[in-house]
Amino acid sequence: MLQIDNTIISLDVLEKKFKCDLSKCKGKCCVYGDSGAPLEKNEVKLLEEVYQEIKPFLRPQGVRAIEEQGTSMVDSDGDDVTPLINNKECAYTIIENGIYFCAIESAYLKKKIKFQKPISCHLFPVRTKDYPEFTAVNYEKWKICKDAVKLGNEEDISVVDFLKQALIRKFGKKWYKKLIIASKEIKKNQYFKK
Repeated sequence: MLQIDNTIISLDVLEKKFKCDLSKCKGKCCVYGDSGAPLEKNEVKLLEEVYQEIKPFLRPQGVRAIEEQGTSMVDSDGDDVTPLINNKECAYTIIENGIYFCAIESAYLKKKIKFQKPISCHLFPVRTKDYPEFTAVNYEKWKICKDAVKLGNEEDISVVDFLKQALIRKFGKKWYKKLIIASKEIKKNQYFKK
């Protein structure tokens, strides 16, 4: 584990290799799991505010799910999450050429909204959890991401490099710079131990 400011980071975030391969996984992270994408408190409010701008990008099933369940909901663990279509994929998903994408991000890319997508989706496969004294930053190994791990290893791209923009969005540029410096120190120390 590594501590930077008020975050505790799993070394897997620095050491594991990862690069999404949508051609192989087809965006299954938008479908996989037992509840919707985790949302931060401010994101719950943001989704309410921008729903009308996102709505034209949604599939009819997504619109129906959101209008029945709300722009967000609380799951069985008491966490704020996105609603689901038939207890499967996120209601904000769209499908293009058999691949799941995010309608929120599509609206963002078309400059209809300023909210890119939930930070939990942007950070995937990293998950964060807030505790009273610190925020845990962990890499989650998912079987649906085996192709991303393979591609990351082939191209030598670490999780921390792949998620640079998302980590900066969540924690800031200064934090990310500290993370990269710490990563280099850890790698150097591991090299000398061999």
